[in-house]
Amino acid sequence: MKSSIVSQFIVALVAAALVFGAYQFLGSSKQNVIIEHVDKSPVKSALYTLDENGAPVALDFTGVAERSLGSVVHILSASGVSGTRSRGQSNGGWGDIFGDQQGPRVGSGSGVIVNADGYIVTNNHVVQGAEDLEVTLNDKRKYKAKLVGTDPQTDIAVIKIDEKELPSLKFSNSDDVKIGQWVLAIGNPFNLTSTVTAGIVSAKGRDIALFDRSVGGIESFIQTDAAINPGNSGGALIDLNGNLMGINTAIASQSGTYAGYGFAVPANLASRVVSDLIQYGSTQRGYLGVTIANIDGNFAKQYDLPVNEGAYVSSVVPNSAAQSAGIKEKDVVVSINDRKVGSSSDLMELVGSHRIGDELKVKVNRMGEIKVFTVKLKNQQGTNALSAPPTPSEEVEKSLGATLIPLDNATANRMGLSGGVQVKDLKPGILAESEIEEGFIITKINRKPVTKPSEVIALLRDNAEGVLLEGYYPGYSQKQYYGIGPR
Repeated sequence: MKSSIVSQFIVALVAAALVFGAYQFLGSSKQNVIIEHVDKSPVKSALYTLDENGAPVALDFTGVAERSLGSVVHILSASGVSGTRSRGQSNGGWGDIFGDQQGPRVGSGSGVIVNADGYIVTNNHVVQGAEDLEVTLNDKRKYKAKLVGTDPQTDIAVIKIDEKELPSLKFSNSDDVKIGQWVLAIGNPFNLTSTVTAGIVSAKGRDIALFDRSVGGIESFIQTDAAINPGNSGGALIDLNGNLMGINTAIASQSGTYAGYGFAVPANLASRVVSDLIQYGSTQRGYLGVTIANIDGNFAKQYDLPVNEGAYVSSVVPNSAAQSAGIKEKDVVVSINDRKVGSSSDLMELVGSHRIGDELKVKVNRMGEIKVFTVKLKNQQGTNALSAPPTPSEEVEKSLGATLIPLDNATANRMGLSGGVQVKDLKPGILAESEIEEGFIITKINRKPVTKPSEVIALLRDNAEGVLLEGYYPGYSQKQYYGIGPR
C-alpha cells in the first residue's frame, strides 16, 4: 500500500513538472500589450494572448470577428451586358479575386464600411463598368449604391449607400504591421456572405506586377496566408484589435482559388486614396518624379554601389519634385521621413500615400555619401495644382477600355464606308465586356452616324439608358451589332 502511494506521488510530481514546464515554454514569450491609439498594431503571441487582467488565455478570434463582421458588406455589380469574361480566372498565376461572371455581367465582391454615413471602400475592379451596384449588409438589409470615385492605380474605389449610424472599421497604421502577426480576412468568397478566415502576415511590400506601371500603378502589398478566394475582393484584412490594416485585392494561384498567397493594399495607402476620393472626387497623389529600380547584391556589384538595398534612381524627370530638390541619377533612396526604403515598392507606397504639396524628408546614398533633401511633391505634370475630378466625358472615355481613332481613308474606301471610328488597344472595360473585338469599326450609335471619337464618347455619355452600336470588322461585309446596357 505504502509503495502504491509513493508511486502515485511520483507520477503526480512529474505531471506537475511537465505542466509547469509547458506553461513556461508556451507563456514565457507573452508580451505586455498596451494599446495607446488605433495606429498601434501590437503583435499577438501565436498560442496565447493576454486578458484584461494580463493573464494568459488561449488565442480566441471570436470577439474581434463578432465586432468586425457588421462592417463588411457584400457587393453585387451588374452591367446587363452579355459576356463570358471572368476576372476570377488566374492570369499567369496572378489574379484578382472578383466573383463569377457568366452570361449578363454580374459580379460578386466585398466592401468595408469606413464611415458611419455609408461610405464603403472596395476594389476598383469590383465596380469597374458597373451600371448597377447593390450592397447587402451583414444583417441582410439591401441598398442601391452610387459610385463616389475610383483609383485604378491602386485598385481602390469608394461607393456610398444612403444610411446613417452604420458600424465602421478604423484604418490602422500599416507601417506598424509585423511579419508573423495574426490577421483575419473577412469577405464574401463564392457568394458565401460574412466569411472569416485567419492567418498571419507573410510579407510586406510585395510587388507582384499586377498593375500597369506605365500609367502609375502602385504596388506594395501586404501578403497573407489567410484563405482568400474569388468574392473576397474589396474585403477587410484586420488585426486582432479589429482595425483595418488592408483591403484584400489579389491572390497568387494557378487555379484562381486559395493557394496560401493573398495580397492586400496596405491601410496607409488605401486611407489616403479613400480620403481624396471622398473630398475631391479624384486622387491628389504626389509624385517624386524618378524612375527607380530594386537593388540586390548583383545589382550593387554591377553598378559599384555602396549599399545592397534601397531604390536606385535610374533617371530623374525634368521639372519634377525630385529634380527641384536636388536628387540625381544614380542616387539610392534609403529612407523617406525616417522610414526605411528597402525596395522600389517601399518607395512607391511611401510617396503614393502623400498628396501634392506635401513635404518629405528623403535620404539618399550618393556613392557612399549620405544626403538629405526636403522634397515638395508635385503632380505628374510637374506643377503644384490639384487634380480636378474627371468630367463625364473623361469618365466615359476611361471606362471604355480602348483607344478610339478615326477610320483611315484607305480602309473606308476599300470597304465602301463614308467614315467610322475604329477600336484599338482593347483592354478590360465597357467595350470588351460587350464582346467587341479589337479592330471593330463603329459606324453608327443608336442609328446616328459617327466619324470622330468625340462623337462616340458624347453619345455614350448622353445615353445612360444604353446604346446600340453598329459597324463592321475589316475585311468582312456583314454588319455587326452590339448593345451596351444602362450605366
